[in-house]
Amino acid sequence: MKFKGFISVTIAIAAGLLFLLGYFFGRGADGSLSILGRLQSSLLYVAVALAGFAVLVGVGNLLLVHANKIRTKQKGAAYSVILILALLTTFVLGLLAPYQPQAAALFNSAFTTIQLPVEASLMAVLAITLTYASIRLLRRRLNLLSVLFLITAVLILLGTAPWPFLGDIPFLSKTLRPLIAQIPATAGARGILLGVALGTLTTGLRILLGADRPYGGK
Repeated sequence: MKFKGFISVTIAIAAGLLFLLGYFFGRGADGSLSILGRLQSSLLYVAVALAGFAVLVGVGNLLLVHANKIRTKQKGAAYSVILILALLTTFVLGLLAPYQPQAAALFNSAFTTIQLPVEASLMAVLAITLTYASIRLLRRRLNLLSVLFLITAVLILLGTAPWPFLGDIPFLSKTLRPLIAQIPATAGARGILLGVALGTLTTGLRILLGADRPYGGK
C-alpha cells in the first residue's frame, strides 16, 4: 500500500509540475510549441477525454438508477420515465443535429420551449424565495446587513418587472437597478471569484506538494 501511495503521489506531482511549467516555458522564441508545451497539450487532451468519459459514466449511472426505480415501481417512477425519455430524445437529436436540419430544428425547439421556460421559472422562484428568506431573517436577526439585504432584493424585484397599472418606472429599471447590479453586486461577485481562485490555487499547491492526496495516497 505504501508503494502504491508513493506511485500515486509521484504521478500527481509530476503531472502538476509539467502542466504548470508548460504555462511558462510552453513556447520557444519563435512561437512554436516546445517539449513542455506538447506535454501540456497531451495532458490537457487526456484530462478532457477523462472528463468526457466521466460524464458518460454519470449519464449511464443515472439511467440505471431510474430504470431500476421504474422496474421496482418505486414512488416517483413516472418522473423517472419522463427523465429517461427526455434524456434519450435529446441525446439522439443531438447526435443527428449536425447531419439532419429537421433534427437540429427539433433540438433547438426543445431547448427554447422547454428548458428556457423551466430555467426562467426557477429563477423567478429563487427571487421570491430570497425575498421571503430576507423577511424571515429580519424576524430572527434585525441588524443593518439584514435590512440592506431586504431593501436590495425588493428594489431589484421592483426594477425588473413592470408594475401593475403603472408599467415600467424608468428610475427603478434604468437607473437604480443597473447601479446596484453593476457596482455592489459586481464587486461582491468578483470578491467571491477571487476567493474561489485563491482556494483553488491553495488546494492545487497542497496536492502538488503531496500534503493533500485525494487520489488515494497515504
